[in-house]
Amino acid sequence: MTEALQEAKKAFEKNEIPVGAVVVKDDKIISRGHNLKESQQDPTAHAEMLAIRSAAVKLGRWRLTDCAIYVTLEPCAMCAGAMVSARIGRLIYGADDPKAGAVRSLMNLVSDRRFNHQVAVENGVLAEECGALLQDFFSFRRVKD
Repeated sequence: MTEALQEAKKAFEKNEIPVGAVVVKDDKIISRGHNLKESQQDPTAHAEMLAIRSAAVKLGRWRLTDCAIYVTLEPCAMCAGAMVSARIGRLIYGADDPKAGAVRSLMNLVSDRRFNHQVAVENGVLAEECGALLQDFFSFRRVKD
């Protein structure tokens, strides 16, 4: 999660919402991502989406069952859906997202038995650090605006 936090800090420096993600296979980071929605003007440029795409390219396959993804913030519906589609084996995330979280807060897409794949989940890892970075970002933005 420390590496995902480093990615989130990169997003913060770019004035992007500070969310970071890393995909791990065999205890090695194979891809990284941080939010780039504003700089790319792409609503799908979430940290998770970028990290998942990069992992699939690196491995030369879309099924990522033997991979884990670490994310600083609870994934939204789009990202949770991508994890199910990519057959991610495990999701580890930091802070809950009460406004858009689709793993625990608003719904639970990744464990829904109606889908053909479920993702194992661990939440609350370095939650205070992940949440503090987001709070700092939004405090900074309010002052700046």
